[in-house]
Amino acid sequence: MSKLKLFAALAVVAIGIVAAPLNASGPPKVPVVADWEISDNLTPLGYSPRPNPAPGVFNSDLAFWGDWAFQGTYDGFRIVDITKPQRPKEFLFQPCNGNQGDIVIWGKSKDKPDLLVRSYNSPAPAGVTCDGQPIPVGFEGIHVFDLSNFGNPQLVAQVPVTGGSHTATLVPDTANNRVIIYNQTSGSTTPFISIISVPLDNLAGTSVIGTAPLVEAGACHDSGVILGSVNKMVCASHDHANVYDIGANSTPGGSLTSPVFLFTISEPGVCNEPGNPLCNGNWHSAAFTFDGEVIILGWEPGGGSQPECEATDPAVKKSWFFYDADTGAKLGQFVLPRPQTAAENCTIHNYNVVPLRNKAGKPRYVLVGGNYQAGISVVDFTNPAAAKEIAYADPPPLVPTQLGGDWSTYWYNGRIYESDITRGLLIWRLNDPAVTSYFRTDHLNPQTSEFSID
Repeated sequence: MSKLKLFAALAVVAIGIVAAPLNASGPPKVPVVADWEISDNLTPLGYSPRPNPAPGVFNSDLAFWGDWAFQGTYDGFRIVDITKPQRPKEFLFQPCNGNQGDIVIWGKSKDKPDLLVRSYNSPAPAGVTCDGQPIPVGFEGIHVFDLSNFGNPQLVAQVPVTGGSHTATLVPDTANNRVIIYNQTSGSTTPFISIISVPLDNLAGTSVIGTAPLVEAGACHDSGVILGSVNKMVCASHDHANVYDIGANSTPGGSLTSPVFLFTISEPGVCNEPGNPLCNGNWHSAAFTFDGEVIILGWEPGGGSQPECEATDPAVKKSWFFYDADTGAKLGQFVLPRPQTAAENCTIHNYNVVPLRNKAGKPRYVLVGGNYQAGISVVDFTNPAAAKEIAYADPPPLVPTQLGGDWSTYWYNGRIYESDITRGLLIWRLNDPAVTSYFRTDHLNPQTSEFSID
């Protein structure tokens, strides 16, 4: 597979990127130029810029509803119109002080969501606000926004959560006219997942209704959920990922609000032991294949700020890992193939699995992931023991050296969407037979697979 290492101006125009200066008649040029390495089946389509407004204020995670992309930031969230992927346009920016800013969304119609929940990661200092409302000193938890007036989001609840909210995973509970939030606290010593109920007819009544205890782990960083006929959750928790039944499939009593623990998954080298050079991180992200047969785990050595993808780094620091979802047995491992420099923060970070139709009764597994300054990687792991990269986009080191790169990259309805920490939202087209038989969906919270493919 060749690398598009040099983009002439004509080549940029040829792939549909407007190369004219920013003005009222044209969108800004996608910031993918001569020095990116890009596989020849991946094309940059569009760009909605959101440079960091201040030191330490970054772009974070993504969610999607219809033709709208929602991008969390450390100082709020933005809504971007993606009706035309070549010309994404910011619709609004909603200020809300506080770091991390991961988001999940929900709604009753196919067009627009009615609800947004935003994670607030650590105790609030004095004088900060969200939607113009004071945030109590020491607050940590979730903010609940009513989006029914889509052009004017309203903060309707500030819900304290023990340990704060580093990430949130949303699961619909339509039978009870609510959504359930599994709340994760990351590096804190909170050995459980908080379970939060958001009543859809009374968003202000959002409350913590229970916990799911962790086994052999002090906190959970992120959870992946699959519903449909599978109904399981996997929590990327310290060095022992926890797997739960959330639908009473294999263990009596399991439900959305009462997850039943099944087993843990651990991997040599993925650990948190002070003084051990291999053990400076935890499991970070978790997902299922759409048939519920395979769990994908990634971890974040160096806390995301360190260059852990150098040629001299051990493979365990720059890998996705694949496990049997019924037993936890290891099925395979894929190592990021392009070494990064000492000037590039890099680990495996946020990803999702493409929903693909089975062919001849055989499933196909493809994941799309973001790896900080290693950029985008698309991996075919239909055979987890022989996974292979089929597409990539790797930017050069940021100058001056700084924390940046690809926070999240997800597949959504035939496009790849990248949340870049310092640049904004980038949209890509993948031209590869591995993903031609995908299912379209009305929306996407990337940590939640709302259906299964048998």
